[in-house]
Amino acid sequence: MVKEVHLLIDGIEVCVPEGTTVMKAAATVGIEIPHLCFLEKINEISACKVCVVELKGKQKLITACNSKVEEGMVVFTNSPKVRSVRRTNVELILSQHDCHCATCVRSGNCALQKLSNDLGIIEVPYKEEVPVTPWNHNFPLIRDSSKCIKCMRCVQICDKVQDMHIWDVQNTGSRTTVDVARNIPIEASDCTLCGQCITHCPTGALRERNDIPKVFEALADPEKITVVQVAPAVRTAWGEDLGLDAADSTEGKMVAALKRIGFDYVFDTNFTADLTIMEEGTELLTRLQEPQKYAWPMFTSCCPAWVNFVAKRYPKYLRNLSTAKSPQQMFGAMVKTYFAEKKGIDPNNICCISIMPCVSKKREAALPYMKSAGAGQDVDIVLTTREFARMLRAEHINPKVLKEQPFDSILGESTGAGVIFGVTGGVMEAALRTAYAVVEGQNPPADAFKQVRKTEAEEKACTSGGCESCSACGGEETRVLGNRKEAEFALGDKKLRVCTVSGLGEAEHLMQDIINGRAEYDFVEVMSCPGGCVGGGGQPIHDGCEMAFVRGKELYELDEKRPLRFSHENEEVKQLYAEFLGKPLSHKSHELLHSDHVNELYYFAKNYL
Repeated sequence: MVKEVHLLIDGIEVCVPEGTTVMKAAATVGIEIPHLCFLEKINEISACKVCVVELKGKQKLITACNSKVEEGMVVFTNSPKVRSVRRTNVELILSQHDCHCATCVRSGNCALQKLSNDLGIIEVPYKEEVPVTPWNHNFPLIRDSSKCIKCMRCVQICDKVQDMHIWDVQNTGSRTTVDVARNIPIEASDCTLCGQCITHCPTGALRERNDIPKVFEALADPEKITVVQVAPAVRTAWGEDLGLDAADSTEGKMVAALKRIGFDYVFDTNFTADLTIMEEGTELLTRLQEPQKYAWPMFTSCCPAWVNFVAKRYPKYLRNLSTAKSPQQMFGAMVKTYFAEKKGIDPNNICCISIMPCVSKKREAALPYMKSAGAGQDVDIVLTTREFARMLRAEHINPKVLKEQPFDSILGESTGAGVIFGVTGGVMEAALRTAYAVVEGQNPPADAFKQVRKTEAEEKACTSGGCESCSACGGEETRVLGNRKEAEFALGDKKLRVCTVSGLGEAEHLMQDIINGRAEYDFVEVMSCPGGCVGGGGQPIHDGCEMAFVRGKELYELDEKRPLRFSHENEEVKQLYAEFLGKPLSHKSHELLHSDHVNELYYFAKNYL
């Protein structure tokens, strides 16, 4: 039985389990202790020294984030001494920080800015020495050393959660900074552009490349036909930065807002998510029919950061990836061929724009082999969810007053299976729904494969450090390993062993288990961001709060409300095959919708090795 510890915090009696930190103990009675660097179980190193508190009878202040409670402690979280030291520590941080908040992408959503305002700091009494480090501003991820506060969050997220080890500390003393590990250019590193360092940075030191000006330029060009697609996960989060509630951030209002900006056509990436299932699901069934011809397991290929990860870390396993392109790239190819043909538009005059929850999609769209339609890159510009919100602000658009509008046709219809692509396990579930229908000749219950979903209990267990087993596993044939979930399903006369994984750290463990024979699967879905695209590196930032489960739950609710929940029942996808592609895995489908992922390895080797 855990021993209880009794203490006083700001005159309030507190009783918490032994081993609890002072910061967490204070939070149980509604006392918030300011901090900048702290991330529970990830970054508890008291780098910023902002969370200092005073103990009765002690001369030296302690840091609340990593100091454990003791019986009889008397703690003051905001005494005159604490306020003075905390203010000094923040002023010292500001003396090495570019304080041009008006031109910072994180203005209004910056932990340092808020803390400075809360402390009433209106001038910095110390000499300002702001470090400036060169950076390639064409790279999709931008690091601004002048805004770095050396909190170490990016280092710890990349090391402990994603296991990529891209960032490291350089120099010592006042010259200490964070930069790419091993003193190599970011382009030559193992960075997959998952963007988790961006969403966990408390300031604007890390951000995505700003591609909004390119979009406005295209919108202003009378010769350009602007076509925009919106990813499934974006609809769960686009209103967060705008302060919109659920009633004012619907799919219909999102479409209306994009129309108001001036896009000629607004389509749903869910359409090509359904198309992806037709191609990838057929590919899986084809491989299962002649297993000796293929490498196993078959991996999903929707997540560009995951594909990049395999190319850089495990190139021998590139042949295990489905050859299907991501829904984003399939959409671009269809817009500049099928759509252009149907509308009588010169594909060279089409500007195809994506709004994605992802930073890695910017890189994917620019890859030299992602131009199968013959009209330049299939996708011309990629914006993150955050950039979309900034565009709405720039255009002074208030979604609350807009009337809902539907997505345009002929690439706008989607099913519930396409919707759940944005949450971990969604691609797997959508594929199994259609694979079952093909094999058995009838649709399964729409939720027959929900064992691959993570429950709230599992989500909490995984984010608190992972577990070997969980009481919420959902049955004897399912188990949870950190952010990995395994299950078995009957498919015809075969038992299909499946696995879903989110987070590159867990993907690393998965690959090691497969290589060493500790795990054996037929079909594996990997999403590079914990929780899937809903927790993507391009989503709105809520400091210290993980939103993936909440957003994912919304996608499942949308799935339940869809009149069609199976990708093979999408009428517009059926029309596409009847009029243009022929059938899944046809010659034309291979030309436009598939890719040899070995190209990823060749591209990296040619440019950076």
